[in-house]
Amino acid sequence: MSRPQPSKRSDFRHFDTIATRWMDNDVYGHVNNVVYYAYFDTVINRYLLDPGGLDFRAGAVIGLAVETGCRFYKSFAYPDVIEAGLAVGHLGRTSVRYDIGLFAAGEETARADGTFWHVFVARDTQRPAEMSAQMRAALEALLRPSG
Repeated sequence: MSRPQPSKRSDFRHFDTIATRWMDNDVYGHVNNVVYYAYFDTVINRYLLDPGGLDFRAGAVIGLAVETGCRFYKSFAYPDVIEAGLAVGHLGRTSVRYDIGLFAAGEETARADGTFWHVFVARDTQRPAEMSAQMRAALEALLRPSG
């Protein structure tokens, strides 16, 4: 079985920058693997807030993480600045799969690729609920051609 190839910048529709922090490094001198999931969460939630219109404090519908994954290709280390690419690989009625690529400035190949699934639920019942029209439109703007 061959290892999947890292994604390219052209695979993504939206980018945001994330600064690494001193505390992100582990004893081996690079960003610890668990921190990559925080980077995924950051780029996704910044996008959901604006332009998605997510009201995480009082909105009737919220997104719950149900599955995540990461492939590591090359490390980051403080004080690197990450350019996080975001695309939507699947958009359902109540769920979405985000595809994330983490790039160093000026690099065309991702150092890490992630997937992150959200299911939108009613805050009060925790049962699946349709996302708002604004959220759907924002996510549709990130759909990959095969999504």
